[in-house]
Amino acid sequence: MAPPKGKSAKADPKAAALKAAKNVKKGSFKKAHLKKRYSVSFYRPKTLIKTRAPKYPRQSAAPAPKLDHFQILKFPLTTESAMKKIEDNNTLVFIVDTRSTKKQIKDAVKKMYDIQTKKVNTLIRPDGNKKAYVRLTADYDALDVANKIGII
Repeated sequence: MAPPKGKSAKADPKAAALKAAKNVKKGSFKKAHLKKRYSVSFYRPKTLIKTRAPKYPRQSAAPAPKLDHFQILKFPLTTESAMKKIEDNNTLVFIVDTRSTKKQIKDAVKKMYDIQTKKVNTLIRPDGNKKAYVRLTADYDALDVANKIGII
């Protein structure tokens, strides 16, 4: 397409020079505006914290419970004082795992010997073992249970 008549192919050189001079005077980059700070202390900005999304489980399988009812009750105590407790107080005496609680001991006795317990008292002996005094309900006789277990 041909250039229109009356206008030359190039723009006016004087106008082009003025335009260039104006751009040079203005500059192509402006000075960055600094944000006013009203505090003397600087805190690093909070960044994005992502939740963990592991690609594989770190443990292959969940660990089995460490204390089952066979591990809680180690053995019944057969000392003279324990025998006296059986006869007089309707109480069985066991050596139990030191990590076990009174509720766990109560459940283990119920599960292993099919007897109801009234309450459980525990103490840790000087040798480091835990001793449990298991008081039976009035429905059960400690002597019969001791015979069934094989203490007497």
